[in-house]
Amino acid sequence: MLHWTKLNQNWNFMCAECHSTGVRKHYDAAEDRFRTTWTEISVGCEACHGKGSRHVDWAHSQRSWFGKDDDPRKGLAVLLNERDGITWHPDPKTGNPQRSIAPAVTRKEVETCGLCHARRGEFSEDWVPGQPLSDTHAVSLLAAGLYHADGQMLDEVYNYGPFKQSKMFAAGVTCSDCHEPHAAKLRVPGDGVCLQCHAADKYEVASHHRHEGVTPAVACASCHMPVSTYMVVDKRHDHSLRIPRPDLSVKLGTPNACNNCHGDKSAQWAADAIERWHGPVRKGFQNYAEAFQASWSSRADAATLLAVVAASPTAPVIARASALSELHSRVSPANIELARKGLADPDPMVRVAALDMLDGLPGDRIWPLVSPLLADPSRGVRIRAVSILAAVPTAAQPPADRAAFERATAEFIAAQRLNADRPEARSTLGNFYARRGLAADAESEYKAALRLSPQYAPTAINLADLYRQLGRDGDGESVLRTAITSSRQDAGLHHALGLNLTREKRPNDALGEFRTASELEPDRSRYAYVYAVALHSSGRIGDAIEVLKANLARHPDDRDSLSALVSFSRDSGNIGAALEYAERLSRLLPNDRELARLTDDLRARLK
Repeated sequence: MLHWTKLNQNWNFMCAECHSTGVRKHYDAAEDRFRTTWTEISVGCEACHGKGSRHVDWAHSQRSWFGKDDDPRKGLAVLLNERDGITWHPDPKTGNPQRSIAPAVTRKEVETCGLCHARRGEFSEDWVPGQPLSDTHAVSLLAAGLYHADGQMLDEVYNYGPFKQSKMFAAGVTCSDCHEPHAAKLRVPGDGVCLQCHAADKYEVASHHRHEGVTPAVACASCHMPVSTYMVVDKRHDHSLRIPRPDLSVKLGTPNACNNCHGDKSAQWAADAIERWHGPVRKGFQNYAEAFQASWSSRADAATLLAVVAASPTAPVIARASALSELHSRVSPANIELARKGLADPDPMVRVAALDMLDGLPGDRIWPLVSPLLADPSRGVRIRAVSILAAVPTAAQPPADRAAFERATAEFIAAQRLNADRPEARSTLGNFYARRGLAADAESEYKAALRLSPQYAPTAINLADLYRQLGRDGDGESVLRTAITSSRQDAGLHHALGLNLTREKRPNDALGEFRTASELEPDRSRYAYVYAVALHSSGRIGDAIEVLKANLARHPDDRDSLSALVSFSRDSGNIGAALEYAERLSRLLPNDRELARLTDDLRARLK
């Protein structure tokens, strides 16, 4: 997909919004053609300050003897003035600087810089400098593959997401406290930018940095803003401004600044050094690594750990939002209140994430909870709300909510049409139409997505699923086989084809596809589980049990695998093994009465 002839190297999609000013894509889906316009081909003043005609009028007025415009905003549509009148004083308890006025929840300057310095996707061209980025863009959260579990940069996520995790952001520091935006330089070179606020006699001393006499000298950024290099040449500092945590490297495998330099030493060596210097309780501001690691590895305690992060009043907003989103597959009566509170959060990023958490629950059940957000002030919240309520037929909607639903629907469709040059948007719109019961419209969108990119596997899977609902599994098989010719290494396509062939009552053919999927993506526990079930159905019980055992070694808390092993072991006469697996499953599901009865029955049979 990154080949220069492919969609991801398209200037209109990949580059234009951040490297030009006032861009309008004007994509014509019928002709598959852009007629993109811009006000400036490079980044100009209006990119950050909005439309400039009134500022020009103000400037002209200053040359006149008469009729000067005394506007303190100088005619600027957006004045990034949050630093005006702000002072920083040492906190008498900690000695660290404290802002004279508490910062706002969302800040104009950070959101403005975030337009280009965030990992995000645009769904509206109506962005105005200073407004929350989530109003017009889908901002990436702390997700597997983008970030390490502790929130450090992994993929190219730019600076917005990392900075919003930082203690500096929480304290009220903004981008231009450190950077001079017009000169594109630090306000003070090197460590001086940190020493604007942090006392040199406390931090620029060997008792703090422990690297006296080292050449070249270790800078503040060396330890607190480690560098990752992207595209071979682009070195980027992690703006989460964190305390190095080699102890987390030992426990979770996350990187740390110490071993970035001391590559010949172990993480335990570095953790021991940190503890000798600063004590065992120096854990820093970002304390959610274990929760995300538990979620990404499907640990049994993931929901409990994520709930703690989501409910924490001191956790960074982006971490709370990410925890809510991660709870999507773990919604229960015990944590549904977290979603309710998230829907009322002042930051739209959290409200969107709370909707993510509820996605997939029956729309009629969550309608009272979600429908008020159809009229939310943020467009991003409104279109997310309508997407998760899409399956509720108009006739089943409360009459008082229907107008808001239709307005949000129009915004949702417009958001996808803006990105009609992308298979993701066409597929997303297809999903929406499918949930609304508009099968012909859904099919049209899916086919359009595949014309844009035959390699985009999710669309092929969605189209095959639509054909399943319509009783057209033969057409679904054809779609999946065509997609596999472009993406032979995509495990999801092989898995979907296996399910399709099973419905067509071709179990032997299906078995081969399930095996291929599990081999291509061994870390996806679901694929191994389904393969094992298919093996069992074909009479290969021993092979099925071996596949499940191997899957359980990689995913010790996989409930489906444990449940299948209970059943398969019992049916094969190995009651002892069945009881062992049942007891393991009971520790994960202590309140499951049916499982408790089964476990008691197995114990009785073993006696």
